[in-house]
Amino acid sequence: MSDILNGRGLSLVPKTDVKQSMKEFKTDQEVRWCPGCGDYAILAAVQSFVPDLGLRRENMVFVSGIGCSSRFPYYMNTYGFHSIHGRAPAIATGLAASRPDLSVWVITGDGDALSIGGNHLIHALRRNVNLNILLFNNRIYGLTKGQYSPTSEVGKITKSTPMGSLDKPFNPISLAIGAEASFVARTIDSDRKHLQSVLREAAEHKGTSLVEIYQNCNIFNDDAFEQLKNPEVRDDITLRLEHGRPIVSASKAVRQGPRGLEVVDRASVREEEILVHDTHNPDPSLAFALSRLDEPAFQHVPIGVFRNVDRPSYDERMAEQLDQAVADRGQGDLHDLLHGGDTWRIN
Repeated sequence: MSDILNGRGLSLVPKTDVKQSMKEFKTDQEVRWCPGCGDYAILAAVQSFVPDLGLRRENMVFVSGIGCSSRFPYYMNTYGFHSIHGRAPAIATGLAASRPDLSVWVITGDGDALSIGGNHLIHALRRNVNLNILLFNNRIYGLTKGQYSPTSEVGKITKSTPMGSLDKPFNPISLAIGAEASFVARTIDSDRKHLQSVLREAAEHKGTSLVEIYQNCNIFNDDAFEQLKNPEVRDDITLRLEHGRPIVSASKAVRQGPRGLEVVDRASVREEEILVHDTHNPDPSLAFALSRLDEPAFQHVPIGVFRNVDRPSYDERMAEQLDQAVADRGQGDLHDLLHGGDTWRIN
C-alpha cells in the first residue's frame, strides 16, 4: 500500500497496489430505479471509473440525502450513508474534516440539494471542504411522483403546478460559482466518456468539487435534455469547455462582446476572436458568465469544467489550527472547558 503524495484531492487517501475491477465495486443489492432511468447510466459510469483511482474500497464513502439518486450508496461496494433530506453535505463535511484518509462523495438531486438542502450545499462550497458532490439534475421531483423542482422551467406543468410553475429556476452552476466553489463542472448521463473524464478531474481536485449531471427521468420528465442527445442538433448546441482551447460547438463560437459574452456563428468570426477557456482563472466572473449561456435553456449549452482553482481546503486549515492549539497550549482538557468561566449552575 502507498499514498498519493501529489498535494491534490486524494493526497492523504491510502492507495492499494492490487488491481481492482468494476465488479468489485458492485454490491449484491438489486438496483431499483424505474426502467430507463438515467441513474443506471451514472451508476455504471461511476462503478467502472472508481477502480482507476486505485483507492481501497474501505477508504471511500458515498453519502446521500433523500430522493431517487439517494439509493446510490446501496449499490456501491464501499462505505455509505443514506442520510436525511438535504443534509448530506453537512454529514459529509464532518467525515471529510475528521477523516482525511477518506475519499468522500455526496450523491444528491436537484430537489434534495437546492430546496431543503440549499444552505448546506452553499456552505460546503464556500468552505471548500475536501469532498465531491454529484448533483443529479432531472428538473423534477421523481421520488414523490412528479412535482416541480427548484430547477424546473417557468411554466412547467406538473402535479403541483397544474397551471404552470411561476418560479424562476435555479441554475446550479451559477449558484455554485456564486458561492465561490473551487471546482464546478457539468456533464450528462448518456455521455459516459465525458462523464468519467469530469469525475476524474473532480476526484483529483483538492477541496469541494460540484458536478452537475443532466439526468433523464423518463417517467415524470422524459426527454428534458433531448436536444443534448439528439445527434441531429447536439453538436451544434453543445459548447465544449476544455482548458486552453477555444470555446466552440460544431457551428457556434463564444467571444467577448461589448456587453459580455456572446454566442455567434463560428464561420462569422476569426479564430483569434474566439474566447479561449481558462478553468484556472481565480476571478469567478468569467466562469459565471459562461454558466449563463444556456439562458434561454438549450439554445447553446456549455458542457465541461467551468472552474478549477486552487485554494486551501477547510479540513486542511482546521487541522493546522488544531496542531497550533496543541503546540501553544498543550493537549486540551474537556473538564476545564466544561467548567470554565462561561458556565452557570441552575438550582
